[in-house]
Amino acid sequence: MLRTLAVIPALALTLGLSAPAHAQPQDGTCDYELSPPTLVTVSGTTMVTATVSPRACAGAVTFQTVACLQMAGESGPGQCSQGRGILPAQVLFQPYRPGTEYTATGKGCASAGNPPAASCRTIGPLTATL
Repeated sequence: MLRTLAVIPALALTLGLSAPAHAQPQDGTCDYELSPPTLVTVSGTTMVTATVSPRACAGAVTFQTVACLQMAGESGPGQCSQGRGILPAQVLFQPYRPGTEYTATGKGCASAGNPPAASCRTIGPLTATL
């Protein structure tokens, strides 16, 4: 069973697929998951999407998630979207250009302690040619 699980990430890398990225929680922080760039159709328009979702927390509470997408060759931060509280952040990027490389990055912010202190963790990048 363990061999099979070890082969799946290697196969995904060989095929150019990205597995979700995780940031593991430590005391006073939270764990976040970044999805790789994928295609979605919204109202008949093809877009690229990525999400950042909160996972387990260790003595902290998530108050914000941010998901960003950037198209290869473009300058600037790309397009980003925020999720408030424990809601996931989902970014929808357009225009979609077939055969182009897209990079997803993210951030999750949590608060812990008394008085509360904020800490943010970056996650990614994950890249896919779509």
